Amino acid sequence: MRGFIPTFILAFLTYVLFTGSIRTFDLITGLIVGIIVGLLMGNYLVKDDSKALNPVRWLWGVVYFLWYMLVAETRAHLDVIVRTLTGNYNPGIVKVPIDVKTDYAKTLIATSITNTPGTVVVDLDDKFMYVNWINVTTTEPEEAKKVICEDFERYAKKIFE
Repeated sequence: MRGFIPTFILAFLTYVLFTGSIRTFDLITGLIVGIIVGLLMGNYLVKDDSKALNPVRWLWGVVYFLWYMLVAETRAHLDVIVRTLTGNYNPGIVKVPIDVKTDYAKTLIATSITNTPGTVVVDLDDKFMYVNWINVTTTEPEEAKKVICEDFERYAKKIFE
């Protein structure tokens, strides 16, 4: 039963958010889906219930989501639009160091980079990510990290470590 409650809560909230409805039918269906997902996947997804149920981590997750959608995505879209219209780009693959330890934190960073226009993670190992970047301004790993993923990593540490 380890991990049932946090997995149930996440599945239920995700269901309600994606349906966009709080009608009785949708809430009951969400409860059923949450229970099934929690029972089937809780043991695999959650290693420590006390960390997963920590409300501060959930709050940081909400803050990250809002920051990512409102700031990071907007900034990246505008940058790609300008580069597309002006033809001013210098694509390449750069090596970016990462300092997080958990697989969840690495996954959050990699997917955030990939979902942000202008960057795609093409490979990932324990210490580095290799990022295809639309406008390589530096090949120095630490400098590239500051531009590409420093903010993502800061939030990933607060949420998952």
